[in-house]
Amino acid sequence: MKGRMVVLDHLGETEAAALLVDGQLDDLLVDAPDLPRPGTIYRAVCDRPMKGQGGVTVRLPDGGRGFLRQAKGLAPGQRLLVQVTGYAEPGKAVPLTQRVLFKSRYAIATPEAPGLNISRALKDEEARVRLREVATPLVPEGMGLILRSSCENADEDEIAEDIAAMIDLARAVTSDSGREPEVLVEGDGPHTLAWREWVEPAAIVTEPGGFARENVLDLLEAAASPRVPLDGGHMWVEPTRALVAVDVNTGGDTSPAAGLKANLAAIAALPRALRLRGLGGQVTLDLAPLTKAHRRQAETALRIAFRRDPVETVLVGWTPLGHYELQRKRERAPLAPAWRCV
Repeated sequence: MKGRMVVLDHLGETEAAALLVDGQLDDLLVDAPDLPRPGTIYRAVCDRPMKGQGGVTVRLPDGGRGFLRQAKGLAPGQRLLVQVTGYAEPGKAVPLTQRVLFKSRYAIATPEAPGLNISRALKDEEARVRLREVATPLVPEGMGLILRSSCENADEDEIAEDIAAMIDLARAVTSDSGREPEVLVEGDGPHTLAWREWVEPAAIVTEPGGFARENVLDLLEAAASPRVPLDGGHMWVEPTRALVAVDVNTGGDTSPAAGLKANLAAIAALPRALRLRGLGGQVTLDLAPLTKAHRRQAETALRIAFRRDPVETVLVGWTPLGHYELQRKRERAPLAPAWRCV
């Protein structure tokens, strides 16, 4: 099947959304019902500094704990507005930021960064002028707004409605005067995230049972396996408690040409493999043996592969043992717990 399709359904009782491109599973969003969703905004209370870690712990509702980096000048007992930035590792505090954003399909309200900005991905100057004319009257003094690239071909009334909704929400939250820890805005679930982030034209399937009818469940079975077949070999993508280990194998052919071919195939497939499994944190690549000249080729391929990936990923570099390290934001829930619900 050619083209793009978005399927909104559930894995057991867990909300999920799948993006199919030409019949292949390209992206997956899965809820984590027992964990705070990224984007959730809390009224929190500063607790105590974490010596040597450059941050503080904060108290969240229902006895929860969060960790806030770069927390200079905060005092115990101080009330804070904080936002969840990703999923916490097992046994660790929820990662938080004080840079609160109100994000929708077309607009992002930024109360801490006044001014109007338009996505750099929008190159058409006439479109930029038109969008500025739509947004300027709607942005109050002291409020910031970013217009996303999805605005380019969108209806002006829809854009204006989105801007107004985000600004109203930002005003309501930033004027909060409560004292005790409380959830002020719940983070978006997979179905809303799919609408917000997957903006390219696509067929939409919302009827229950869509995962079974559109072959998503069979595709998920392959994604749940740590083994990823490649042209010229295969790779294993396996999360451990400390990191995600990626091992590239060429099979019986151990020649330099076979190694380079398998490595380039693995690099091209890696962003999708990590997305579908909901994996983040430290990622260590054990590539097939490479010459020094081929290392530069691998680095270029990595930059190209992750440039289009929606999850923020930092390419750290080579280790003394010849591994390549990435640091990836934990903004996706892991696939495995939801898959066991089916």
